[in-house]
Amino acid sequence: MPTLDVINLDKKKVGTINLSDAVFAVEINIPLVHQVIKAQLAGRRQGNAHTKTKGEVRGGGRKPFKQKGTGNARQGSTRSPLHPGGGQSFGPRTRSYEQATPKEMMRGALRSALSDRVKAERILVMDEINLTSVKTKIFADIMKNKLQLDKVLIVDDQNKNLELSGRNIPKVKVLRTEGINVYDIIRYEWVVMTKRAVQAIETRLAPNG
Repeated sequence: MPTLDVINLDKKKVGTINLSDAVFAVEINIPLVHQVIKAQLAGRRQGNAHTKTKGEVRGGGRKPFKQKGTGNARQGSTRSPLHPGGGQSFGPRTRSYEQATPKEMMRGALRSALSDRVKAERILVMDEINLTSVKTKIFADIMKNKLQLDKVLIVDDQNKNLELSGRNIPKVKVLRTEGINVYDIIRYEWVVMTKRAVQAIETRLAPNG
């Protein structure tokens, strides 16, 4: 069972916490993590590109010239892809890039990603992140000078002051526990969680949860 120190905003130890083996100490499944990240990024693609076929382009109700006697190949519409202003052959069409990902695959990939961060000693657990007001400059100073962290993902339950203070800081992202995802865990060098966030994540990702 991994045991981590619990720190405060001054980076002073205020206690310890035992992490669940079933969530933070599982065997790391790299192919599963890779597959879930690919699916997650694919789901962000909009797929809005759309070209019209000859059946969708306005006009073209008459033949451009008579069927026989001109010496040209027969043509049935001025909106054929062979004509200027005609439809597009094999052009992009509106589509969805989403990939079906079962919930248990997502949960398994999250457990692997979190376990990898624990193994790499890249997770910090904080007692709480209590900001009295929304001050980006103050919070940035805490991250840089007190915690000495760069490129960090911060996870907490609903914490409005934290979310508003951290949203404009480069290389810092604040997520609620329900929004934690594999891509962001792998993308950021450090993961900072509050004690209540750890408890919520363990409840959510427990094998029988």
